[in-house]
Amino acid sequence: MMTKRIFDIILATIGLIAFASLFILISILVGLDSKGGIFYRQIRVGRNMQDFYLYKFRSMYVHDEDQNLLTIGGKDSRITKIGYLLRKYKLDELPQLLNILRGDMSFVGPRPEVRKYVNLYDNDQMQVLSVKPGITDWASIEFYDENELLEQVEDPESFYIHQLIPQKISQNLRYIRDHNILTDVKILWLTLKRLIAY
Repeated sequence: MMTKRIFDIILATIGLIAFASLFILISILVGLDSKGGIFYRQIRVGRNMQDFYLYKFRSMYVHDEDQNLLTIGGKDSRITKIGYLLRKYKLDELPQLLNILRGDMSFVGPRPEVRKYVNLYDNDQMQVLSVKPGITDWASIEFYDENELLEQVEDPESFYIHQLIPQKISQNLRYIRDHNILTDVKILWLTLKRLIAY
């Protein structure tokens, strides 16, 4: 029976080969659009509380990404022109295929958080760190429009901490209790459908 790790390696390798031309195109567009590197990396908390660098295509102006950990709405002034497009279709997440090959992440699993928010977890919520984080999960599908939700509230960070994080973790714990390769395939398929419909 195929293990989750083998599944991830095979799919990530296929993805890197299939999207090689897209990687090159996005890299050129990011470089032409604004000054700075092609990739953005940020420390996230992974399995067993281990920090790792999560990779994305850079979608913000250099240094602006450090001002606030949350992206608010679809018109955040920190986001570059090409960055809006990348974020809308989640193309900025493609470099995380490298995180998967490195073993930092899986295709499906709880989205990794920054330590600032992980430090707020209670003992039950810490269970989400018992598995590898993923590119997508049940919460990613339900809260696909998270940035727009944050834009509608008076205090985005408070809303994120007290409303979104508990709801996301509840979905993640549901995944941890009952997951297998078929569940992962279902989540990937639903994520793709959500992306196309957005």
